[in-house]
Amino acid sequence: MLDPFSRKIDYLRISVTDRCNLRCRYCMPEEGVHWLPHESILSFEEIVAFTRTAVGMGVAKVRLTGGEPLVRKGIVSLVAQLAAIDGIKDLAMTTNGLLLAEYADELRRAGLMRINVSLDTVDRDRFREIARRDALDAVFTGIAAARRAGFPLKINTVIERSPEEPDAAAVAAWAAAEGLPIRFIRQMDLARGEFYGVIGGMGGDCAHCNRIRLLANGLVKPCLFSELGFSVRALGAEEAIRRAIAAKPEKGTCDTKGGFYNIGG
Repeated sequence: MLDPFSRKIDYLRISVTDRCNLRCRYCMPEEGVHWLPHESILSFEEIVAFTRTAVGMGVAKVRLTGGEPLVRKGIVSLVAQLAAIDGIKDLAMTTNGLLLAEYADELRRAGLMRINVSLDTVDRDRFREIARRDALDAVFTGIAAARRAGFPLKINTVIERSPEEPDAAAVAAWAAAEGLPIRFIRQMDLARGEFYGVIGGMGGDCAHCNRIRLLANGLVKPCLFSELGFSVRALGAEEAIRRAIAAKPEKGTCDTKGGFYNIGG
């Protein structure tokens, strides 16, 4: 599949839920947000059917996000169903790690291939300040469990401006000691259209963007920094995918309707 700028679209990011068990300051207010009603959330059957169609059209890489994907009830079953789709070459997940200790072994057996763990600090007080939860030990325990399960891991670290910031530098030193690759993601503003390239990764490189996004409510988005979305339920999977790809902008602009918590970052 090619978009209007001849970029090959072969990467699907799926937000399986808008809910999260953290309240990170750069993502959502402390009191939380108005969650999507249950009936608007795609069922596993709808997600799997959509993904099967997307793979048939050329998608080869799938990543599960949220919110926090591990808070979605039955997530291991969804992973197993997706892993069974012939043609997916890379099935990954981005998680905050809090529930990894509980699910790592099951996810590995279900067919998940890789995990990215979001970690913005290795200081307990700073973690509590940033995430509004005292949960750093749970993240470390989850990372250890994922490594024992045999997962290739990457660390995602949000920065304000530079990897040289104290928290970022400390996470980088910890990751180096653990032998884990790290990606730095600068804080972005959807509404202002402030977006940046990922340091150590391909995200934010508009000229080479190869992705579309399926939101938990069934909208297919052509770009994180776009307000466009095409309903799977109204249009069907194939037509929603075709419209999203046809609408992919050369470069992101802004999105005043969405949030990182419900788009998947």
